Amino acid sequence: MDGHTPHGGAARSRSGTWFGGTDKTGFFHRSGIKAMGVPDRMFDGRPVIGICNTWSQLAPCNAHLRELAEYVSRGVYEAGGLPLEFPVSSLGETLMRPSTMMYRNLASMDVEEALRANPLDGVVLLAGCDKTTPALLMGAASVDLPSIMLSGGPTLTGRREGRQLPSGTGTYEMYDQVRAGTMTPEDFVGAEACMWRSNGSCNTMGTASTMASLVEVMGMALPGNGAIPAVDARRRTLAHDTGFRAVELVRENLLMSKVVTREAFENAIRTNAAIGGSTNAVVHLLALAGRAEVDLTLEDFDRVAAGVPLLVDLVPSGRYLMEDFFDAGGVPVVAGELGDLLHRDALTVTGRTLGENIEGLKGWGSPVIRTLADPLQEDAGIAVLRGNLAPGGALVKPSAATPELLTHRGRAVVFEDIDDLRARIDDPALDVEADSVLVLKGAGPKGYPGMPEMGNLPIPAKLLRAGVTDMVRISDARMSGTAFGTVVLHVVPESAAGGPLALVETGDVIELDVPGRRLNLEVADAELDRRRAALGTPQAPATGGYLQLYLHHVTQADTGADLDFLRGKRGSEVPRAGH
Repeated sequence: MDGHTPHGGAARSRSGTWFGGTDKTGFFHRSGIKAMGVPDRMFDGRPVIGICNTWSQLAPCNAHLRELAEYVSRGVYEAGGLPLEFPVSSLGETLMRPSTMMYRNLASMDVEEALRANPLDGVVLLAGCDKTTPALLMGAASVDLPSIMLSGGPTLTGRREGRQLPSGTGTYEMYDQVRAGTMTPEDFVGAEACMWRSNGSCNTMGTASTMASLVEVMGMALPGNGAIPAVDARRRTLAHDTGFRAVELVRENLLMSKVVTREAFENAIRTNAAIGGSTNAVVHLLALAGRAEVDLTLEDFDRVAAGVPLLVDLVPSGRYLMEDFFDAGGVPVVAGELGDLLHRDALTVTGRTLGENIEGLKGWGSPVIRTLADPLQEDAGIAVLRGNLAPGGALVKPSAATPELLTHRGRAVVFEDIDDLRARIDDPALDVEADSVLVLKGAGPKGYPGMPEMGNLPIPAKLLRAGVTDMVRISDARMSGTAFGTVVLHVVPESAAGGPLALVETGDVIELDVPGRRLNLEVADAELDRRRAALGTPQAPATGGYLQLYLHHVTQADTGADLDFLRGKRGSEVPRAGH
């Protein structure tokens, strides 16, 4: 029964600023919520939990998040809270152009302002396809409410004609077969419905699964978040438990800043090495650290992960897929195996430490998760390179590369931009050999724009037909976490910002020395100075709209490719009333 009780007691909470009191403003706010069928007793001061949902049919990986939000709501209600679901920008790799990365920062602004402008005491961040995870975390970090993340989970294992089809990775492999003439276009198209058997993100250790796993080990999600398949009933149970826990976070005043600490980032960096995680994790974690005001640099990814072995035998660095990883025990088993390599005393959203969460947990001996005594690869962390070609740094993922190419010296074959690459890469007359170094310019944050996942340049068709499966490739682009190869990425400064990459010409010799952490262009300084003078100073085009804002404010990859004015916290202070 809807009564007429005073609501002054609710003013002790953030949401109570909206719903407490009996003045005109309180009347207006409560009345609007009651129009949705919410009874008066729900305004008794109980925590109001936002469900920040990135559901969209334009992001097929996230198409099941609407259902998961219902289970989150059940958990919030059970714990005595009031759930209020709201949409924010949804970022999906399958459809968005020119790059989802260009819109990550826009989505984070959407999240930040939605949280600050509304009567929320805490929030459940519902993410799926890979850029939604960092976007939601970045926006929430700048507000710093009690926050918890729920990932959508990976799709089921794809299969065709008795073979597993790894998401993304299988696409690259099969397309190379089409270009080499060993697979028909009809067979390629026939695999489309077999690779994605359900909603959910990639079934490989791509960026989505990487970020979902790292969110878990950072303590921002409940145990199990990283690997439960999207359509598994246990994902719904996790959603219910996440909603329940969100209410408790508010009652305990467990702010996001208490969880996302320096120790949490170091745990993420070491775990990323152990799971063979995506290079995209670097740019996303750097951006999140900038929002959370945690001191984190590019060098930390090399230094902190030094000596951490690859433990997870998962595509693209291994053989298995995410369903197998879940069956093997997922992130908790990996964290348990890493032991004292992690900060076990780091606080998590469970209210307990990471060590307490995994205490006594052991795997059943699955070949998917190896032991420290028997790793898949020694020292598997992402390598940070420097040299006259990348004075601000560049990345390579050794676990996904050909070992023999990690020390290489070769002649550059240069593509000025992606259109040049597409026009010439399969030209039989292209002057390229197996030991050449493919170089792509104009694919960084400003240059493309949006730093697309095009760093794994295709092997020229004539070399594919000759049996070449990998080459050294260098660019200022990113690479999908599902991709593989000896690929040097995130070159800083990018070519469009006047970096040395812009000066490379076909025929130049490039030295790659991953053990020595070097990336050098063997061209005399005087010649580089001449080329730089001829190149002139790059200018950002005047385009209008968000693109212009992005081009004028995006930072380079070594600081996360965030917008410069978004770094840091702006807090959760309640804005002035508008009525």
